[in-house]
Amino acid sequence: MAARFCGVLALLTVFLSGLNASRPAVNQELSNIFNELWRLDVNRMTPVTDYTISVQGRAGFVNQGSNVVQDHASQPLFSNVNENKLKNITTVSRFMKLLDNYERSIGMSERVTTEELTETSLFLDAVLETDVMKRAHKYLVSKGQSSSNLGLFKSQLHLIWFKLYHRQRNTGLDSSGFEHVFVGETKSGTEIIGFHNWIQFYLQEKSTHLDYKGYKARERDIPDQDDHVLNLQFSWHGTVKPVGSAFIGTSPEFEMALFTIVFLMNTERSTTVLVNIDQCQMELVVIRHGRSLGNPYPKLLSSNNRHVRQYSH
Repeated sequence: MAARFCGVLALLTVFLSGLNASRPAVNQELSNIFNELWRLDVNRMTPVTDYTISVQGRAGFVNQGSNVVQDHASQPLFSNVNENKLKNITTVSRFMKLLDNYERSIGMSERVTTEELTETSLFLDAVLETDVMKRAHKYLVSKGQSSSNLGLFKSQLHLIWFKLYHRQRNTGLDSSGFEHVFVGETKSGTEIIGFHNWIQFYLQEKSTHLDYKGYKARERDIPDQDDHVLNLQFSWHGTVKPVGSAFIGTSPEFEMALFTIVFLMNTERSTTVLVNIDQCQMELVVIRHGRSLGNPYPKLLSSNNRHVRQYSH
């Protein structure tokens, strides 16, 4: 089965009623650049060949903050991942070294060692060498949002993704955009926030810290093994995330490029852009924290070109 960017209607748009109702306009310019980045993502893993997922059952409703959940997936989500390939992709191998650099709970100050600073710098160096980020950089320079100087652009990425800030009041510097999105955090021991990365999901699942509970989708939509976006329910260190979206198989640089562009092309505290990428339509949501990322995530609206068929007649 040919790999496609997404194959399940994961999150629904708010129902628009009334004669004057109209759907938001697709941002065609961003759709175009994001599809370029999608095609350039040579470090994307191939379903079945490089990894195998088993979506199993549809997850039930769970209140935020509740740790009582019925398990609709007796097996892990990832039944197989080609770890040799992962470790031989420079951006991914350097990405994985960053995942143990953070305190899981917000409110606990982060302590950054010299070794961790070096790991972050080497990861950004690898990201900047990819065609995905080179194209994103070129686009941002053309829009006057980034300097053409590579060193200044690296500093800009560091500020956006890795600068520590206060996520919880009256505490030390306890969070960053990278930690929130790619590593995941917990709040008050009862809530998982962030955690939108498939590699971290796989590694935590493998180490038995994470238990996949099932997929989230409408009744008629069943995801399959080559979907590149999934809505998931899971527990992590005993805390439940009722629903969380994640790209599956994509490279860290692809996800960073998408959200960096949305972040820099807008100034609102919370930005939502509607884009078409490959066969799906999604909202990319970016919540900023000053000059850094607070909470970026994808919000899938339709897949398998359903949005094209729906509005073509």
